[in-house]
Amino acid sequence: MADDHVRCTYNDVHKLIAKASERIQSEFKPDVIVAIGGGGFFPARVMRTFLKDPSTKRNIPIQAIGLSLYESLPDTTEEQLGNMVVRTQWLGPPNNLLGRRALIVDEVDDSRTTLHYAVTELKKDVEMALLDLPESQRDAVRTKFAIFVVHNKLKPKSGALPSDIPYYAGAEVDDVWLDYPWEMKDIDEHDRLAALAQK
Repeated sequence: MADDHVRCTYNDVHKLIAKASERIQSEFKPDVIVAIGGGGFFPARVMRTFLKDPSTKRNIPIQAIGLSLYESLPDTTEEQLGNMVVRTQWLGPPNNLLGRRALIVDEVDDSRTTLHYAVTELKKDVEMALLDLPESQRDAVRTKFAIFVVHNKLKPKSGALPSDIPYYAGAEVDDVWLDYPWEMKDIDEHDRLAALAQK
């Protein structure tokens, strides 16, 4: 069965995350992960295996936001699908991120629309929370963000990211259709096709 899909296995993804985590821990040292759901949930959980709090050797916490760009949701139109980010879940009080080093995690950077939305909105929330503090204290607790994606598609992007936010990708790939194992109903068939493609 020849098609234009690239099938990533759990092992493929795990190894990409393991390798990237070394650089992230060395350069950024996150103390919280913000997973973009649904695709960022599994990569965030695997990333957590490799990123420990250096002082306690414990796992760092994962918080979740739900964003949808391609999923058909109630009250969305056909025109919105693939063009407009829909917020389905958000963090609690924004002051939960104050003073943190937050690693935003998603599966793929395709158009960059979702990542742009997530970064913009999270930064906006933090800046609003900072207004409750005296100006002299704000810089000390301003949240630092970084981004990790399992795959970055090498193509023109619709969204932009601030240049001061570190960006990490497990792998750079052509503009191909990526099938992730957590999206599959028949994982055995997915793995069989992935193995055939390797031959």
